[in-house]
Order: sequence, then C-alpha cells, then structure tokens
Amino acid sequence: MQSTTRAAVPSTKATPASEQDGSYPRPQLMRAHHLNLDGEWGFAYDEHDRGIADHWELNEDVFDRAIRVPFAPETAASGIEDTGFHPIVWYRRTLDASDLEAAGFPAQGSSLLIHLGAVDYVADVWVDGTHVGRHEGGQASFSFDVTHAIATDRDTHSVVVRAQDDPFDITTPRGKQDWQHEPHSIWYHRTTGIWRTVWMEAVPALHVSRVTWTPDLSRATIRADIEFNLRPREAVSLTVSAKNGGVLLGQVTTHVESDHVSIELSLSHQQNGQAYEELLWSPSTPRLMDGTIELHGDVATADHIESYFGLRSAAVAGGRFLLNDRPFFVRSVLQQGYWPESHYTPPSNDAMREEVELIKRLGFNSIRIHQKVEDPRFLYWCDRLGLTVWGETAGAYEFHPKAVEKLTREWTEIVRQYASHPSIITWVPFNESWGLQHIAHDPAQRAFSLALTNLTKALDSTRPVISNDGWEHTDSDIWTIHDYESSGKILTERYASREAIQQMIRGLGPAGRRMSVLPSDSAADTRPVMLTEFGGVSFDLGSDLSDSWGYSVATGTADFHARLAAIMRAVNSSSQLAGFCYTQLTDTRQETNGLCDENRQPKLPEAVIAALMKGIELPDPVLDERSGDDLIVDVTSTLTGPATVGAAAL
Repeated sequence: MQSTTRAAVPSTKATPASEQDGSYPRPQLMRAHHLNLDGEWGFAYDEHDRGIADHWELNEDVFDRAIRVPFAPETAASGIEDTGFHPIVWYRRTLDASDLEAAGFPAQGSSLLIHLGAVDYVADVWVDGTHVGRHEGGQASFSFDVTHAIATDRDTHSVVVRAQDDPFDITTPRGKQDWQHEPHSIWYHRTTGIWRTVWMEAVPALHVSRVTWTPDLSRATIRADIEFNLRPREAVSLTVSAKNGGVLLGQVTTHVESDHVSIELSLSHQQNGQAYEELLWSPSTPRLMDGTIELHGDVATADHIESYFGLRSAAVAGGRFLLNDRPFFVRSVLQQGYWPESHYTPPSNDAMREEVELIKRLGFNSIRIHQKVEDPRFLYWCDRLGLTVWGETAGAYEFHPKAVEKLTREWTEIVRQYASHPSIITWVPFNESWGLQHIAHDPAQRAFSLALTNLTKALDSTRPVISNDGWEHTDSDIWTIHDYESSGKILTERYASREAIQQMIRGLGPAGRRMSVLPSDSAADTRPVMLTEFGGVSFDLGSDLSDSWGYSVATGTADFHARLAAIMRAVNSSSQLAGFCYTQLTDTRQETNGLCDENRQPKLPEAVIAALMKGIELPDPVLDERSGDDLIVDVTSTLTGPATVGAAAL
C-alpha cells in the first residue's frame, strides 16, 4: 500500500547547485544525499476529531485508503479526488533501514531531519509514535529533528502526519480556497493537508539550518548570513566560498561562536569594472554564482552545503523600477499556480520548468504569483532561466487579532525562506484589501498594513514592498492599480499623462476605491506607477463549465485577438507606466480569462502573444465570412515572414 521514492542525490561537487536538475526540494541548501518521501501513503479522514484521543499515530489499521503525496485529497492526482468538507486528515507511511541509509543516515550525519514543503494548515508529526513537532501555516515549509524519536529496536519506522484545516475559519490565510462547497467567482477548490514534497536528510549534530545571500552591488560584495541549529560548544570554523563557473571569486574562513554568523565576500578584486558588470543577474543574462559552505570540526560537526546566488539589485527611483540600477520595464503576467489535475501542486518537476519557459516565450520578463507561495523548485527555474517574480502570499478574509497573528507569523517565515532567490524583486503582503476590508476608515487596519510593510523591510531591505496591491495603499514603494476596463480608448486616455494618473491617485481608482488611505501621501511624488491587474478577457475554448467568465468576453479567436490587441496597445502606448501585470496566464477552472487554456495551450500563437505584450504592432485580425471560421491573417508575418494562421492551427 505504501511505496518510497528514493532520491540519493549525486555528489554536489559533481553537480554545482546552479546547474542542478531542479528536483532537490530545497535548491539553495543542498547536501549530498536526501530521501524523497513523495509517493503512496496511508490516508484517513478524521470526521469526528477522534484521532488524537484514540492515538491514531499508533494504529496502522485506521489508515484505510491510499493517497499519492504531495497532492491534496481534493485533487485527481492524489487518487482521492474528494472535494467535500474534511477539516482533519491523517497520513502514514513506513520506512526501513535502506530508506534511512538513502537519506544519508548515519554516514552523512548522526541526526535525522524531516522536511515538509507545505501543509495546509496546522500540522502535527509523529515518528514511531513520538510527537516531534507542530507547525501552523499553509504556505511556508518547516522541519523537525526526529533523531530522538527513531526507535532503535525496530526494523521499520512510521511517519504520521495529522493536518487540520477549517474551511470556515476566515482568519486563516486562505487565498483563493473557496468556503463554499463548489468553486464560484474567483475562488477554487480547497487544498487540505500535504501539498508539497515531504523529504528527509541526515545532518551532523551541529549543522547549517539556513543560509541567506544578500548582494551589494555598490560595494561589489555578497553577504552570507548563516544560521546553525544550535550554539557550538567546542571550537568550530566555517569556510564560505563563491565561484563563477568553477572559478573562485572569493573565500573566507572564520570561527563560529554563536548560532548565527555573517560573512562578507568581496568580489571586486577578482574582476575589473567592466567584467564585474557581466556577472550580474537579469532576465536577459540569468547568471548564477555557486556558494559552498563548509563547517569544520570533529566528525560530528562536519557539514557541507552547496548553494547558489545571483548578483543583482532591485529598487525604485525617478518614477521607474530599477534592476541593477538601470530602468527595467516590468512586463508581467498573473499566475494562479493552479493545475486541473493537481490544483496548487505542480504535476511534476518538469512542469515547473516548462511553466517558466512558456511564460518567457509569451514575451514576459516577470510573473506575479497570486495569493500563493510557489514551490522553491519553481523559483529555482525562475532564477536559472531568468524570470523576475513578485512574491505574494495567501490572504485572510477577516480583520481580527487572530488574523494579524497568523499572517504576521507566516509572512515572516516566507520572507526569510525565499529572500535568497535573485528572481524575487518585490514583496506583496496584501492584495486588494483582503483581510483589510475597511482600511480606508479603520486606523487599526491601516496600522496592520503599515506594520507588515515595515516588517517586510526590516526582514529584507533590498526589495521594494507593495503595501496593498491594487488600491488603498499605505506606504507602498510603487503605486499599483487594478483596472479591468475593456476599452482601449478609455485605457489610453486614463494612462496617457502623469497628470491624469496623479488625479486618479489623489481620488478614486478604476474600481471605485481610494488609491491612497494615508493623508500624508503626496500625489506629486516620483514613485513608479504600474498597472498590476488588467485585461482578463474571457475566451472559452470549449470547457463544459456553465459558470465560466472573465472581465470581458470574446466571441471567437479573431475577437479575442482584437480585444487583446486594443488593451495592450493602450497600455504599451503610455510613457507613464513603469510596468504591468496582465490577468492572467492560464484559465483557472471557471476563470476562462487566460492567455492559455488550463492545460497551458496558448489561445493565440505564442509569437503573436509575445508581440502584443512587447508592443509590436501586428496586422488586425479578420473574419473569413465564406466559412464562418475565425482566422488570423498574416498575423505572424511581422515576426516570421509570410503566414496565414487559421483557427485550426491554434
């Protein structure tokens, strides 16, 4: 009933972290061996919340069905596909000596860690009947040391996970998960329990638990902030090295006397100024550097980590977004990260890379991951292939002290866990006043927006922060506007001049919401202005959903192209916008307003979509009245030479 996917990673010395295959669950902190626990687990619903009282962690018989981890039980990929209300679920799987050996135990270290990529929402974990820890939060990853729980008198061992997710608790950050039985409007099926990879690895008794890379381009340095699981009691030293394609850029060795240490590596003396510029990370040149971290001591404290980082800066000035201190026009698309068979979990490692490749082929240099935290392996491909990211998280639906506590705690985890990814260029803690419904009039809600914005800057001062994307901003570094106007003419007028935009910022935005809720905000400032949700044209290619919708509706291929062209012509003609984010990449269940269908098939030729996003003028589409079929005539000729693309080719 249960099977193990073993993954003993080849020596990281042979495969630098910057060139890994994308399968390692935590790509910026790699050890030589790990055990992937995805696959078949025992599974049970706990409808009456009897599991803890009846000690299900000790009773194998209650796990009466199988589930395929890491897919949520609501998904077809899990093998369960039950989308009803089931607030409490349990998982169980067994391990044997060969599994522990594959995880590197004890050769790689005398301690054993279990990592859970994400569990929605409260997770309790037992190993061999011993409770090893609890975590609250559905988006962040977490780990427990299970060494003390491994029973030495057993040939096999059990891992049990209990997950509790109340679908009616609106103080919990839920994002797009619906509280109704069936998805409606902009909400989708719930995600309960484990929804990212579960894995194990052996580590030394004293080991590296976190590494954060922070570049400083003005000083040509990279800082490594390294944390350990405990304070060393004996003399221990640490060596940090940085390499570019195997060439050593810098190396520092220091003594470790605390449970954390910061090491700064100077890179400037290795290259002249011109060559240093060539080391910078950007979407056009996504260069990654390799970092090696070695903890030296006795056998019990030797640890070896392979990591990577990118040299880049993100800032705003003079009404523009700056990447590496140069103007960078953000050409972004909204990604819900939802898949028809597996919902919030990508169906495979390959699917994550293919998603990034598709987004780039469609002409975008950025992505806004909406109301969700993506898998770090997805972000690895953004780092590796060159796609900038706006980091967001799931929002709650109610303003309440419990909601403040929950979101603050988890957002802190998220920012700290993801801060080293060079692809992330902006943080977005709030969207459209979700959980802040009365921020325009409630000082407490404004205080929360300001507090979380400032907390984000305290945790990471290297990226701009959007206090409340779309409207009702407090202290945003960028004015962001959500505008689903379908008329190209109106959009052109609305964003043609700074004066027109400033008038909007002083008063009400397109959705009838105030753009700023702080009276001290100056409408004459030089913060960049971006259109961060717009478009949303529905074009249903034939789904059987009766509730499909979009913000405007196209009647066919030619009409879809015409509507998209009019909207993009208006947006690209504005000299005042510093960037945009089109809604959205794919159809997402009843939201049929994607550039692609739910299976990632573009609704127009990829080259056509890319041209429209980049502002390249193409011939207008026409309708072949003889056959009644929608045709796009010579649309691709501007890019690829003479061509006639018909509906059948789409």
